[in-house]
Amino acid sequence: MKPKRTPFRPTQGKTAAGKVADAPVDRDRPARAARPPRPSDERGEAGERPAKPAPRRRPGPPATGRANRGQIARNGKPVAEAKPERLHKVLAQAGVGSRREMEEWIAAGKVTVNGEPAKTGQSVVPTDKVKIGGRLINIRFTGNSRAPRVLMYHKPEGEIVSRDDPDGRPSVFAALPRIRGGRWITVGRLDFNTSGLLLFTTSGELANKLMHPSSQLVREYAVRVLGELTPEAQKQLLEGVELEDGKASFASLEDAGGEGANRWFRVTLFEGRNREVRRMFEAVGCTVSRLIRVRYGPFVLPPQLKRGRCRELSEDEVKELLRQLRPVPPIVQNEE
Repeated sequence: MKPKRTPFRPTQGKTAAGKVADAPVDRDRPARAARPPRPSDERGEAGERPAKPAPRRRPGPPATGRANRGQIARNGKPVAEAKPERLHKVLAQAGVGSRREMEEWIAAGKVTVNGEPAKTGQSVVPTDKVKIGGRLINIRFTGNSRAPRVLMYHKPEGEIVSRDDPDGRPSVFAALPRIRGGRWITVGRLDFNTSGLLLFTTSGELANKLMHPSSQLVREYAVRVLGELTPEAQKQLLEGVELEDGKASFASLEDAGGEGANRWFRVTLFEGRNREVRRMFEAVGCTVSRLIRVRYGPFVLPPQLKRGRCRELSEDEVKELLRQLRPVPPIVQNEE
């Protein structure tokens, strides 16, 4: 098959060996005029090419982040005007843990500020570099306008409210969405066999406000009781029963019906000690066979929220919640 000819390539002959022969030279043809040198071919006296101009670059985005703010704080004010805040409070606001946990970490030497071990009661400013275990923490101050995140989770029975469990039981944290630059903090607790509403937030400060007794946030439970709860026992639960850690009482107790040996009751109280509801019924000779938390302060367990699922509050809902809460001292209570 003959190769195709193009009008832009002259045909070259081949020798007997199959090699392409050189085209004949027409010596009578006038020589082609020399091509003028291109700018890129011009060389200096030393035979070197001139330096090319530096390429033009588009200006990049402005530098951001704590390392590039210089003496400007997060609220836009100079650092000299930024009010220092306690380190354990700032770490709690960043979602690292509760205030009590942060105080324990500082005392244990796990926290450093600008490369030096932190001290209990130490204050920091927005430009300080705070690290925990060598990891830089994105600290947040009260003036930060961004609202913390809040989750409502429908905890099923058989999950533990802990990140680490020696027995390897399922954890509630496995069902939560992952976050960067912080972690979820539980608002109170529910024991392994208790289900219902469980709150999480990225702010240790908000978690402390929601748990503190001075906030007077009601906890409501649906309780299934095995055994007869006499009127005398109901009266005793409303007036108060003695427990190992002090006297406890329900704010309200209502019969919710039931059949056979099990009956349902609705109870409310304004504190959250460890296994308090179960211990109160045991004090009057009854056994709790099922316990569900249905309300925590302004939060009510949504009927459409299935077990093992969570719902995140909108930013407007969180801001409204912050407006309703009052400042409280840094004391944390355990939950049922």
